[in-house]
Amino acid sequence: YKQMTDMENKKASPGVYALPPLFYVFIFPAASFVQKKVSIDNSFFHLQITKFTGIFMLIISLFFLDTRLKIFFQSKNTLILIKPVASLQTNGIYKISRKPMYLGLAIVYLGLTFLMGNWWDIILFPLLLLIIQDYIIKRKERYLERAFAQGYLNYKLKVRRWL
Repeated sequence: YKQMTDMENKKASPGVYALPPLFYVFIFPAASFVQKKVSIDNSFFHLQITKFTGIFMLIISLFFLDTRLKIFFQSKNTLILIKPVASLQTNGIYKISRKPMYLGLAIVYLGLTFLMGNWWDIILFPLLLLIIQDYIIKRKERYLERAFAQGYLNYKLKVRRWL
């Protein structure tokens, strides 16, 4: 895939200035705060199957996050979204998801929700995904379209955003 020239690379970035994990981290305690003010019965979260589901989700999330990090370090790409990327990632985990980090973080969030037991985390989850989708993912995808042109457009046709 076409890589940007040095000059283009210096000017370009997705324009995302907040670290993506912070959105997940912020919503989780916000849900706990809401639970204290507007309590919803959490007995469902005390079931063994619920705890098992939470642990299983955390294990699954490691697949997405660990695999993604290995690919980035091997390619010497940046994890910081205000810096330009060096190359388009299309191998490994990127063959099944264009956004494995955000998918992995979403699964971590749900896994912790099942372990810690708060319905407000589930109620606020769609809002979290909307923020991630609109503030981070769409900006990053517009940037990747500028940076890699037809190469990224072809990739988008082959691989779904989440799964």
